Amino acid sequence: MLKITLLQVPNIETGRLLLREQRLSDAQGLFQLRTNTEVMRYIDRPLPKDVKESEEAIKTTNEQFIKGMSLVWVIAFKDNPDQMIGNIGYWRIDLDNHRAEIGYMLHPDYWRQGIISEGLAAVIDFGFNKVGFHSVFANINPQNDASRQILIKHGFIKEAYFKEDYYFDGKFLDSEIYGILASGFSGIDQRQLQNESDEPLEPVDREIGDGSEDLNDIDSYDDLSEK
Repeated sequence: MLKITLLQVPNIETGRLLLREQRLSDAQGLFQLRTNTEVMRYIDRPLPKDVKESEEAIKTTNEQFIKGMSLVWVIAFKDNPDQMIGNIGYWRIDLDNHRAEIGYMLHPDYWRQGIISEGLAAVIDFGFNKVGFHSVFANINPQNDASRQILIKHGFIKEAYFKEDYYFDGKFLDSEIYGILASGFSGIDQRQLQNESDEPLEPVDREIGDGSEDLNDIDSYDDLSEK
């Protein structure tokens, strides 16, 4: 069984970004993300009713980190670390199998700037080289082609397609699974990523994810949701 020995969510810095732990003060930002129709387009999950629900979601995520069940970061710019513009991380961790589900979400104001690609490369690298995951996977809505393309760009390959395995809002929905092994991850030049476009992907875990746009704007997941 994999053992995660982190005492707190560590900061990760990239060229432009600070990935940091979620705080209760981020509840308003999370609420704005989770109630944005563009972000939630492919996220099959009920919208929060108020900021209090977002506070509870942050508390739950932080409690799951302590139990070794998740590892999630706020996305912020290094020159404005208190402003949450999205989130990214491992929403479900399978310690027995050294495997984790990844997801992310980004506010539409920051799409098409390569932000998710920049953060995703750093988080995958951390998962494989610091935590010790053997594999990472994402669960997407098959209609979310932007999410599919960003995963492929980062070395993920299609592992499975499940017919009507997820029930949401009165309908059975399909799921598409993409994965990557530690042996297949070579890392990505952060300098190149800053020049690439961005749009939201749906979260790996479809309850923690975000929406996506056309293929020219791929680069933002969701809040890493779960199904």
